[in-house]
Amino acid sequence: MSNKIWYLPGPFHQYQEDVKALAKAAGLRIIDANATESREGESADVPDVTLRDVDSHQVVIVGGGDPGQLEELIARLNIERDLIVTLIESAEGLSPLVQPEAGELPIRLFDALSGIHQGITSLKAERDGLATEAEGLRGEIASLKAAATKLADEGADSLAELTASQLKEQLDAKGIAYKSGDLKPELLALLKAAQ
Repeated sequence: MSNKIWYLPGPFHQYQEDVKALAKAAGLRIIDANATESREGESADVPDVTLRDVDSHQVVIVGGGDPGQLEELIARLNIERDLIVTLIESAEGLSPLVQPEAGELPIRLFDALSGIHQGITSLKAERDGLATEAEGLRGEIASLKAAATKLADEGADSLAELTASQLKEQLDAKGIAYKSGDLKPELLALLKAAQ
C-alpha cells in the first residue's frame, strides 16, 4: 500500500488552512486521526497546519451559586432542547408538527417551520395547477397537429383532383416557372413545394 494517507485530528474546520485543498495538492487522502488508531499507509511528508485561535466563551451564573437556581436553569434548558429536537424531527418528517407551549427558541423555530410549511404547500398547489394546465395544453397541441395534418392531406387530395391545365393556371398565378412539356405529377410537385 502506498503511503498517501494523512492522519489529521478532526474536526478539520479547526485549522486556519484549507486542509482539504492542501491534501489534494499533495495527493494525499485525509483520515480523521481521532476515528482510528491505525496509521497504516501514513505519509511522512504532510503539510504543516495551525489551529485557529478561538475565542473562549465564559458563562456567568448570576445569583451567588444557588444550586436550586442552577438546577432550575438546567431543567429549563433541557426542556427547550427536547422541544427543539421534537421540532427538528417534525421537519425531517419523523413526527407531526406540534406547536410548543414554552421556550422562546422552540416557539421561534416553530413559527419559522410553519412559514416554510405554508410556502411549500402553496408551491405544491401552484405546481399541481401548472401541471394540469400543461396537460391541457399538450392535448390542445395534439389536436391542432392532427387538424393540421388532416388539412394538409385534404389539400393534397384536392390538388390531385385538378387537371394539368388547372395546375398550370395555379402555378402561373403564383409566378412559379414550369416547363411546357411537364406532366401532371411534375406540375403537382411544383405546386406542393410552393405551399
